[in-house]
Amino acid sequence: MATLKSCSALVTGANRGLGLEIVKQLLEGHCFKIFAGCRDPDGPNSESLRELANKHPSIVTLVRIDVADPRSIKESAEKVSSLLGNSGLNLLVNNAAVLPQKSMLTATVKDMQDTFNTNVIGPMLVIREYLPYLRAAAKASAKAGLSCDKAAIVNISTDSASMSIVPTMQAPFPLFPYSISKAGLNMLTVCSAMELKEDEILCVSIHPGWVKTDMGGDKAPLTSRESVEGILRVMSGLTDKQNGGFMDYTGKIMPW
Repeated sequence: MATLKSCSALVTGANRGLGLEIVKQLLEGHCFKIFAGCRDPDGPNSESLRELANKHPSIVTLVRIDVADPRSIKESAEKVSSLLGNSGLNLLVNNAAVLPQKSMLTATVKDMQDTFNTNVIGPMLVIREYLPYLRAAAKASAKAGLSCDKAAIVNISTDSASMSIVPTMQAPFPLFPYSISKAGLNMLTVCSAMELKEDEILCVSIHPGWVKTDMGGDKAPLTSRESVEGILRVMSGLTDKQNGGFMDYTGKIMPW
């Protein structure tokens, strides 16, 4: 399994699905500090994450973060800052997302606003609040160039954000608000990569494949384990060449 070296990481939407699996595999790869963020760490949907944190209290820290709530994001950053020390944060994984199953004709204004708040504005604000800690990690690193071992932002995207792919897709359910918001997330990736290059912070979008999760459904061909193994393998090999890029869990370059 691919591993990230000397890694401290924050993962949003970490209580289930891909987020939980990312936390598990970062733990297996000896990431020394993992901040597992979710809206309700004490709720019934976070039981598996709590069990993981209880088994590894010195490594996994639960963080309450609702990416649709700017105040929650700010409070989470204050908590993480108090625990990080001077080495900063090596990796930010913007994984939290919502997928309302609506078409262009059925999506309401609220559907669109809520989806954008979580899938685009939320990641943007998370990046802003955690930027000082990513900058600290980049400065503390002796490594040349860009990498996930140094300082990186990974935005979990989707093939349905691709304007080239969507016309050829047979989607399993209506993806209108989700696809448009994830296309916005991809633009956030491009803009972040441009603005943060001087800070030596890598930024990419990764499509995890169609995965058997609450979001992906039972018909999906990939397990969370398979998807995340691929994602971490791709992440471990990222360099300046992929900065601002969009690829899938196998490393294949995705069309915009």
